[in-house]
Amino acid sequence: MVDWAIAAQTGALLVRGGPQVPREQAEEAVADLRELTVEAEGHVRGLTNLGLDLPLLPGEVVDRPGWVRSAAAGLNALTGRALPQQGGPLGPILAGGAGVQTGLVLAFLASRVLGQYDPFGGPDKEGRLLLVAPNVVAAERAMDVSGHDFRLWVCLHECTHRLQFTAVRWLRDYFADEVERLVSGLAGGGSDSLADLFGRLPDAIKQGPKLNLAELLQSPKERAVFDRLLALSTLLEGHADYVMDAVGPQVVPSVDTIRARFTARRKGGGVFDRLLRALLGVDAKIRQYEEGAKFTKHVVDAVGMDGFNAVWRSPNTLPSRAEISDPAAWVRRLHG
Repeated sequence: MVDWAIAAQTGALLVRGGPQVPREQAEEAVADLRELTVEAEGHVRGLTNLGLDLPLLPGEVVDRPGWVRSAAAGLNALTGRALPQQGGPLGPILAGGAGVQTGLVLAFLASRVLGQYDPFGGPDKEGRLLLVAPNVVAAERAMDVSGHDFRLWVCLHECTHRLQFTAVRWLRDYFADEVERLVSGLAGGGSDSLADLFGRLPDAIKQGPKLNLAELLQSPKERAVFDRLLALSTLLEGHADYVMDAVGPQVVPSVDTIRARFTARRKGGGVFDRLLRALLGVDAKIRQYEEGAKFTKHVVDAVGMDGFNAVWRSPNTLPSRAEISDPAAWVRRLHG
């Protein structure tokens, strides 16, 4: 369905260059980010009580093309077992075309991603924490904030993601299985075929711009999988945002300024940029941060961090999509 090698080549070729930085400053930023991932994860463990017995490891620092190649490899590992090989003489051509389109998306995102934990990345496919140095430096310059403080703040968020997957041993396989179920269905291996999905497109469009097209185009079976994945993603993003803001005041002196300017920056951009963000789901991702952080804060305030950590016991204790919006319902279900 997608030639990931072509996607990686296309994205790495088309991605815009980063800011011009003197070599000494660039080397300082790279070294800082590597070291701060270790410090940041120590702070995260102290707050969350997760992964206290795991080794503290540095992250990897990459440029924009490096992020593109890593993202393509991770997506290939995640979707490879769900997407069948395209048969027939047109198979390679279709896969190549999809690869070019995917590469265009990756090139756009590569200039915006600050960091990422890919649970399926790395040479051994066991996970990889990446910090995109040009984007971190560009962001701290644009917001006129302390470089060291901002880098530590970013590392708090990304190290929380790494800890979620490394401390919660079942989470990686659960996530991969759910993605496989969804992708298999959308590719025609489940209750729906792609023709059926496109057949429902006119009705979905009539519902207006406020509805999520991805949700409207799914059968009940795939909708259930989508809801579980959306709830999980919202939890993971919101938990990371909560942690970075809870730890931040203790270890990041200028955290209030950074949070205020970063929140404003998330909403910025010109008309074309905003359109692309909406089409690619970037704005929906920002809403996930907010909704997930509200869920996490409500639960921690109600039952404490150890009570919140009940979410990590098993897939059955994860919040549903409805519970993300009504965290008191999750507290009642888990804690009575």
